[in-house]
Amino acid sequence: MDASFWYERWERKEIAFHEDEVNDFLVTHFASLNVMPGARVFIPLCGKTRDIAWLMSQGYQVVGAELSELAVQELFEELEVDPEIITLENHALYRAAGIDIFVGDVFALTPDMVGEVNAIYDRAALVALPLETRKRYTQLLVTLTSCAPQLVISYQYDQSKLDGPPFSISQEELFQHYQAQFEISQQDLKAVEGCLKGQVEAVESVWLLQPTSC
Repeated sequence: MDASFWYERWERKEIAFHEDEVNDFLVTHFASLNVMPGARVFIPLCGKTRDIAWLMSQGYQVVGAELSELAVQELFEELEVDPEIITLENHALYRAAGIDIFVGDVFALTPDMVGEVNAIYDRAALVALPLETRKRYTQLLVTLTSCAPQLVISYQYDQSKLDGPPFSISQEELFQHYQAQFEISQQDLKAVEGCLKGQVEAVESVWLLQPTSC
């Protein structure tokens, strides 16, 4: 799937992936990352998630990456914040106190652009990408953030019964991507209420990735 897929989803308001409330797993398990208030949290493919407002309310700084400028505009409208907008290489950077959001291709970001990252919260990025892109993406995060610890939310279901996104990410795949740099532990899981997209039984899991080497 290319960029036009996501542009069209936002333009048509086909954003079932956008949660109306703060994610329960984030609230319950973010503390397991063991980062202090004031730390900088990277949210890849962030959309306009309400999780950003929650993190900021807890005293964290947020740096995000999002392909759709419409999503980012709506994010700041909902935050009731007027951002400064600057051009940084091939991205637009929307910024305000405690928040920096890059608009553009996440794969074009560099460590110098993003700056220091103390933790990663991945609720909707890994599961949004097809397999070959996931391989590039996971290595990008390692490089971009110098192996910052991660809280990763994933789904497990019979992929033959439903096309992604969100894609099913098995424990084995997660370990293939990350076990060389991280200790990986499952923190929680729950059945998806009403089935995923109302079509297939699925489990939602949250994983803690703590760096062991980089």
